[in-house]
Amino acid sequence: MNLPDPQPIRSTPTHPDRRRNPRYPLRLQIELKQEGTDIPLRMETTDLSCGGCYVELILTLPLATYVRATLWLGNQPIHIRGRVVTRHPQFGNGIMFLTFEANGEELLSRYLDAIPT
Repeated sequence: MNLPDPQPIRSTPTHPDRRRNPRYPLRLQIELKQEGTDIPLRMETTDLSCGGCYVELILTLPLATYVRATLWLGNQPIHIRGRVVTRHPQFGNGIMFLTFEANGEELLSRYLDAIPT
């Protein structure tokens, strides 16, 4: 019996990387407040890019929640409006940065550009 030659299996990622900015494994202080509340959640990032960050949280925020974030680059606070775009229950949230106050985006970009690769 003649069987066709086996074809190589091509693996394609189930979730292609859609990030526009490189991310860096950085632990920086960040404070999140859900829009409409004044209750701060203080934590650290686990990774960071100019487009967003990931934070570890046991009690994660719901998808599409808008947040006000204060990210600390040394002694320099950067104020950002963001939205929760990923949720891994009992592990963490991915936050997409939407808008920066003042020159926050420029400061973050310079900070990340200075990281050796």
